[in-house]
Amino acid sequence: MGDKKQKEAMMKKDKQVLVVGACILFVVLMILSGMGSGWLTMFTVVKPGDSVVVDYTLYDLNGNPILTSSQTVYTRAAEKGNSILFSKQLAMVTGQNLGKSIYPVSIYTGTGGWSKEYALFSVEYDAINQALVGMKTGEQKRIQLPNTSMAQEWSAEQLTRNGVNITDLSLGDGLAMSVSDNPEGMISNTSVVYTRIGQVISRTNESVTVDFGYPSADISIVSINAKN
Repeated sequence: MGDKKQKEAMMKKDKQVLVVGACILFVVLMILSGMGSGWLTMFTVVKPGDSVVVDYTLYDLNGNPILTSSQTVYTRAAEKGNSILFSKQLAMVTGQNLGKSIYPVSIYTGTGGWSKEYALFSVEYDAINQALVGMKTGEQKRIQLPNTSMAQEWSAEQLTRNGVNITDLSLGDGLAMSVSDNPEGMISNTSVVYTRIGQVISRTNESVTVDFGYPSADISIVSINAKN
């Protein structure tokens, strides 16, 4: 009788464990169903051909954020009194390099609202695109951008023609200039121009050297629309 009662007690305990396990599974399934199909993207890895929405932040030579689509990064920089531009997120298809030298991104200004006026260079766009493969939704990483040295020398006369007084510039200052993928058209005012902020890296009384390259970027996957 003792053995029989012991077996019955064990069977009863096993049933209780099964009931509890079933209840937990039911709760988990209810939570997941409430999340819709979005929870599946937690396990989706970016592959070539996928459509991806990306949060990104570009950093200048001193490691300061210069352009970001992250509200958190923008707020922190603004609170410190640092100059930073707020951009829309990037939407791109992985594995597709940019077929032109400039990709215009939309930035927000207090006077003009949203407008596609900031220049993201093709080497930066392609580096971000290539780094996305293998990432998951919510994952973030920092990448190094190639060909980051984009230094140009500007004479005092050239700066004056663009409304800038060379005596107002110091090492480390940011300088906004117009760029285009059609330099000849800029001369005749027939090309579309975009803004690019560089950093003064050297200065004399006659000229300044401005580097328009950004050495690094933070990228984060917002969403993935996997290729069928």
